[in-house]
Parts: sequence; C-alpha cells; structure tokens
Amino acid sequence: MQKFTITIHGGAGTILKQDMTSELENLYLAALQQAQDAGYTILENGGTAIDAVVASVISLENNVLFNAGKGSVFTKKGEHEMDASVMEGKNLYAGAVAGVNNIRNPIELALAVMHHSNHVFLSGQGAVDFAMQQKIALMPDSYFFSQFRYEQWKAVRDSDTYMLDHNNIESESLMKDKKFGTVGAAACDKFGNLAAATSTGGMTNKQYNRIGDTPVIGSGTYANNNTCAISCTGHGEMFIRAVAAYDVSCLMEYKGLSLKEAMNIVVNDKLKKIDGEGGMIGVDTAGNFAMIFNSEGMYRGVKNSDGINEVAIYR
Repeated sequence: MQKFTITIHGGAGTILKQDMTSELENLYLAALQQAQDAGYTILENGGTAIDAVVASVISLENNVLFNAGKGSVFTKKGEHEMDASVMEGKNLYAGAVAGVNNIRNPIELALAVMHHSNHVFLSGQGAVDFAMQQKIALMPDSYFFSQFRYEQWKAVRDSDTYMLDHNNIESESLMKDKKFGTVGAAACDKFGNLAAATSTGGMTNKQYNRIGDTPVIGSGTYANNNTCAISCTGHGEMFIRAVAAYDVSCLMEYKGLSLKEAMNIVVNDKLKKIDGEGGMIGVDTAGNFAMIFNSEGMYRGVKNSDGINEVAIYR
C-alpha cells in the first residue's frame, strides 16, 4: 500500500527553550498536533493531499499563536496583510494571494484561486473582491487583534524598523529573538499525489505592501508528483532569491538526489551562502519526509501511515 504522510510547520528562527515557559511550550505542541491530526485524518480516510494540507493550514491560521490568519502581525499602518499559496503535484495546479486583509483563512482563498479562476496569483483588493464573489469567510479587524501582536508592533511602529515575528518583544536587540512567522504543510496521499500549502501574516511593521516568499510559487511553496512537495519558512527575500522550494525539486529531478539530500543542500548550503535563515518541510511520492532548518528552532510535526507521530520545536 502507498505510504501516506503529512508534515507541518509553524515558523522557524531563534526559538530557544530557555525563553519558553512550559505552559507556552505545551500550547504550541498541542496546536501542532491538532493541525497535523486535521490533515492526517483526511489522508487516512482516503482524501486528497490538497485537502489535507489545506485542513492543516486552516487549523494553524485559526490559532493566535501563529503568524497567519487570526494571529497575523501588524503592518506599519497598523493593519494586517496576509499572503498564502497552495499547489498540487499531479497537474501542477496552483493558487496564491498576497496583501489581503479581513480574510479569515487566506489559504482557502488561495485554493479558490486555483480551482475557480483562470489565474494563479491575485493580490490586494482584487483578491478580496474575488473572495467575496466566492463567498470566502471575511472577518472584522477585531478578529485579527491580539494584545501580544499589538505590543510587538507598538515597540517599533515609530521607527522604520521592521520586525520578524518575535517571541520576546523586550529583547535588547531586535534581531536577538527573531522568528519567521509562517505556517505550512506538505502531504502525500494514498494515491501517491503530492500537495503543499503555506500561509503568513508577514513581518511586523512592514512597509510598502512588502511580500515575502510565502505566496510565490517555487520560492515558498512547490509540489510536483515527479519529485516532492515543499513548504518553506524563513527570511522571505532570501528564499525568493534562491527559488528555494523549486530548487529542491530540481536537485531531485536532474541530479537524482533524495528528498533529504536535496533539502539539506538548499537549506544548509545554498541558503546559508546568502544569509538565508529558516527551514522547510517536504514529502516525496514514496511518502518519505524531511524537516530541515538552519535556525535555532522550527515549530514542526509529522504523521504518517507507518505510525510516526511527532511534534517538535527545538533543534
């Protein structure tokens, strides 16, 4: 029987055990488990990889702990601009949105773009208009407000500094305790089909409608049944420059490398050479998985039909 697998992430960066209370750690681990269970249940019942990754990402978007959906950070203007993308490996269909606000689950909108438009990538007000046409759930600004994110923004809103997704807003150095807030999932279903999905709230205090790698097909998200499905989390500018997700697929296709070998080269060699911090999760068509990062930690998890069921945070 075809092995089926789902792997998830909730962001990477300087995530240290000494900075985490046991209570908060348990909340993160429980949230990761809940998200991967959501996707795995679909796979177990014969559902598709695309439905599984979307279910897992929705679970993470609905949790204020993660910088996506409900937990999205504030922009320079004190607003929320969210990005998301999804791709399935059988036909290379993909959908992505960037700079959207008031969308409860941006990954659902990305999926709607894939299924119900003739396009791959929509942005801003046009994407929101399409969401209303597709009856995607919208929420008021208050839904996206959290005191924790507000305090992060308040610390830097009067400067031109953007912040990565901090765990500790009182850090002396803005870069000491950085976390790249993104959520994602990659899966292989019972039919050997692959899919990946990624969603983010971006960077705190970001300006100029900045967009990172998350919605860029090939950089933050990629899936191809000939090779792998990948979801990335990290310093988006570097992941865009490296075309990180697609590069894993290329190394597998043209060099014959395994998923783990290819991911290791991209994360620990190519990205490191351009100061690209972060990580990625991936699965291949045999249901093998890898979760590789060059930062101090990455919120991550994996569950498959071989009985593996793990969630983790630190290196």
